[in-house]
Amino acid sequence: MTTAPVAPTTEALVTGKLTESGTIAQPPRRRKKAPEPQDRTNISELDRRSKRVRTSLWILNAVLIIVLLVISAGPLLWLGKAALSTTQDILREPFAWWPSGIQWHNLVDAWFKIDIGRYLVNTVFLAVGVWFFGMLVALTGAYGLSILKPKYAKVINGAVLATLFIPGVVSLIAQYVTVLDMPLLHWNLINTFWAVWLPGAANAFNVLLVSRFFDSLPKDVFEAAKIDGAGPFQVFWRIVLPMSKPIIGVTSLITIIGAWKEFLWPLLVLPKPDLQPLSVGLYKVTASAEMSLLMAGMFISVVLPIVLFLIFQKQFLKSAGQSGAIKG
Repeated sequence: MTTAPVAPTTEALVTGKLTESGTIAQPPRRRKKAPEPQDRTNISELDRRSKRVRTSLWILNAVLIIVLLVISAGPLLWLGKAALSTTQDILREPFAWWPSGIQWHNLVDAWFKIDIGRYLVNTVFLAVGVWFFGMLVALTGAYGLSILKPKYAKVINGAVLATLFIPGVVSLIAQYVTVLDMPLLHWNLINTFWAVWLPGAANAFNVLLVSRFFDSLPKDVFEAAKIDGAGPFQVFWRIVLPMSKPIIGVTSLITIIGAWKEFLWPLLVLPKPDLQPLSVGLYKVTASAEMSLLMAGMFISVVLPIVLFLIFQKQFLKSAGQSGAIKG
């Protein structure tokens, strides 16, 4: 015995949920959206609606920013003020705003009278050389450890990592003896830029930093290049280097800043004044130069790296942000 089909109701016609047995299926219930997660802070959203709380937070943030600016930019601003002051004003009224007027000629006198220009050229030359040889060692060493991966790669990687735990002062004498009489070649590198370039190039931190970046590169690209007949040098030059621009930018910045402010090692291996960088040259003229000219020279040596960073900060920050990621 068959049952007659039930005529669809108006609700069934509207919703279209009539089942085969003639009953109307219940529409699915809409799930409530989960509340978006909020940042957990000491001050709740309800407290932030209070005008008193918002005003207090604004004042606290303003005071904090001012304190940070004074701590970070205060010494540089005072150095700039002292560079344009007379020696008497620096000694008598160090925090006064130019009692004797702004002395613009201090910068010119410092450039010529205490040879800031020559020291600056030496510093740039040393920094460029340390950067070139340092990047050569870091890129090729990381390429061999991370991509070529010989059987003894783990042993070398551990040895390079172990050198980071050796204080620089401990190896200072060994480095000095080495550049004084090069093994096998018996060359004396004292009073040559090679005495700064070669020890500065052997930077274990840069090798490990670049190696970690190379470990994150896609291995399928290297395998496809090998199948196409590319050799190790072609893979390094055409594939690895173009993909390593972020880490090259970060490592270059670290290397140049380290070479620019290095003091002890150039003081030992570059006793000749014509070869000394800014850090050593300013120290040597401290006893004979006027205070105003010395401050002007220090200001020139400090402000140039800052200006270069401000010019290329977009590239540096972009490279630092991309050093841990690969773009397709």
